[in-house]
Amino acid sequence: MPRIFGREPALWLGLVAIVVKAAAAFGLDVTPDQQALINALAAALVGAVVAFMVHDGAAAAILGLVQAAIALAVGYGLDWSADRQAVVMSLVAAAVAMWTRTQVTAPVPAPAQLPPLPASRQ
Repeated sequence: MPRIFGREPALWLGLVAIVVKAAAAFGLDVTPDQQALINALAAALVGAVVAFMVHDGAAAAILGLVQAAIALAVGYGLDWSADRQAVVMSLVAAAVAMWTRTQVTAPVPAPAQLPPLPASRQ
């Protein structure tokens, strides 16, 4: 399992959850729904970091991170319709696809092309 600053990702997520709960206990005005959104964003961020570290599934992790960030923003009062959210997600998906296309190579080489037969052998 990859480590982030020498610790497992699950430990970082646990720390975020505890810090948010402690902050709420000491006066931070967040609802349980907002706490859940913060934790979801943290999980998506850690997922994206791990995906980059292991070079697997980075596109899906980025899309999940953006989706979690939009959910958090809407949870805190961002007034975006579902249509606007879908447009932003489509834009991000297109940008990720453009980036992914430059990172992907075929697992096997293309078949070699045979030279054309001489006219006398046709």
